[in-house]
Amino acid sequence: MSDQIFELKGNLFTLSVLHLYSTDITLLAEQLYIKIAQAPRFFEGAPIVVNLIEIKNSTLDFVHLKSLIERMHFNAVGVCNGSDEQHAQAKLAGLSVLNYSQDVKSEPVIQEANTSIVEKTVHLPAQVIHGTVRSGQQVYAKDRDLIVIGAVSHGAEVIADGNVHIYGALRGRAIAGAQGDNEARIFCQKLEAELVSINGNYWISDSLQGEHWGSAAQIQQKNESLEISALVKG
Repeated sequence: MSDQIFELKGNLFTLSVLHLYSTDITLLAEQLYIKIAQAPRFFEGAPIVVNLIEIKNSTLDFVHLKSLIERMHFNAVGVCNGSDEQHAQAKLAGLSVLNYSQDVKSEPVIQEANTSIVEKTVHLPAQVIHGTVRSGQQVYAKDRDLIVIGAVSHGAEVIADGNVHIYGALRGRAIAGAQGDNEARIFCQKLEAELVSINGNYWISDSLQGEHWGSAAQIQQKNESLEISALVKG
């Protein structure tokens, strides 16, 4: 007999959860398009689970729903928290049924179900970028912090396995703790981001436009979500 060439193990992966509050697929398509347009590259190919708890007693066209999710370039994984009938219809449409529970009233509408279980310590010296990171550019600081002495423009993306420090305006996308560091933070002198993400948890622009929008701020992970606070100057 030949040597076995695979090993099957259980694991946890980051999944996005789409919380449905209506069965109106046309309206869902319109609103999803608006959200995805804010950070299209970030969402492309993302695995997604549909939470049905708010429409548990409603009829839903799962074939149409799955088709819509795939047209939006998501990877339709399955559904959760529906009725037995909904789960049966979802399976017929080629969707899996997952066990998942979370406060469905949380924001934003697209959220992370789980964060990475990998803990990573950043040891290498920080990578320093002098000047503006311009639209279309992507900078990745592997196994280290990233310091940008300048701005991050709309359409630009900065990623670090550790912290992200931006000594200027953050108008593009900033991703910290990319390999699973839930202690990573994002610091910026002016928060106007298209998207921020820490350890797989992310908020897009409309969820950021609150008290600290346009101000110096720091973003960190707290209780499986993100928290924004003022960046206190000494």
